[in-house]
Amino acid sequence: MVDEDWTQPARDMHAEVEAYFTSLETVASGDEAGTVLPLLLLSVGQLCSAGARLGALVDVVPRERFEPDAGPDADLERIREQLHDLLGGLDDYCDLEDPVLTGEVTRGSLTDDLVAVAADLAHGREHFVAGRPTEAMWWWQFSYLSSWGERAASALRVLHTLLAHVRLDADDEQVMEAELAALHGGV
Repeated sequence: MVDEDWTQPARDMHAEVEAYFTSLETVASGDEAGTVLPLLLLSVGQLCSAGARLGALVDVVPRERFEPDAGPDADLERIREQLHDLLGGLDDYCDLEDPVLTGEVTRGSLTDDLVAVAADLAHGREHFVAGRPTEAMWWWQFSYLSSWGERAASALRVLHTLLAHVRLDADDEQVMEAELAALHGGV
């Protein structure tokens, strides 16, 4: 709908985007080393919920048929490096290229997923901050369906699996040793 007022939904989505960035920054800082998996699981889960709402909306169509320049891409390399160092041996996982069409097994990276999601969200955030809520909503919806939704869902599945293994597979002493090893790249 071209004439839809996307201001309030854009505000709501912007709040979700900011919460995701705050969580990534907190985790990447290393200050919350004991809660990395639960914090990321909550953050990504909440973002997946927000994305599902975007997917359920009618198509967002900006009035203009071109996208205004949102400015330079966000520099997320510092976060990528810190997350990669923090996750260590827990970063890589097996994934499916396209579970519907090919079923081909491929390599996935939790860090790459989390940062790719952030890059897509940052682009929409720039539109929102520039006072273009419709363009922000269009970008968030488009990139959810084409990119970050799948990456976030993969990250959520991996985070859930990691947390389940940590909590269910070992006694408390083994769990503590595994968490310490993972946080220090020794897994």
